[in-house]
Amino acid sequence: MNDSTRYQTLVWFARTLCRHARAVNPNWRLEVPVNGVDEIAVELVPNATDDVRALIGELDRILSAEYTPEQRHGLALDAIFKPDIRFFLARSNGIAVGCGGVAFFADFAEVKRMYVRAAARGRGVARALLARIKRETRDAGLVLLRLETGVRQIAALRFYQRAGFQPCTAFGAYATMAPQAVATSVFLEKRLRE
Repeated sequence: MNDSTRYQTLVWFARTLCRHARAVNPNWRLEVPVNGVDEIAVELVPNATDDVRALIGELDRILSAEYTPEQRHGLALDAIFKPDIRFFLARSNGIAVGCGGVAFFADFAEVKRMYVRAAARGRGVARALLARIKRETRDAGLVLLRLETGVRQIAALRFYQRAGFQPCTAFGAYATMAPQAVATSVFLEKRLRE
């Protein structure tokens, strides 16, 4: 195969992938950083934007392929924007690539709906979101951050382990759920430094 044929094959393959990605998510855009360095910005989102809807929709499709309805505990879109929850959107070079929130309770905070698009993973987006969530937790006067994720979310489990989260027992509303509802759940927590 000569260079010209190899190039044409790569272009065809890239275009096919882009078409497929747009079929799954019409808002999908290919992002190629010009200088190889991503600028990540994490912003507080006061209400559901098109970017938030797209990201939560992607997350819901992924989780619904892995877990039964009773084993999916993510907040509904309208529940994310309540007074006791802060929700954030992460942008890489201006493009929405991730989201996540934190819900405040009396003695702990809980990470909610954290998601980073596959194409943006490994670029520090999850780290930036978690840093903002931790800061909001400390600012609220709380030092215990908890979360629930699924056993099949291997990348998320690795990320949280590297971030210092430790396994814990079911907490809050999860502690009173039927055993089958939390059979695929993993509960983690981290004490934050003040």
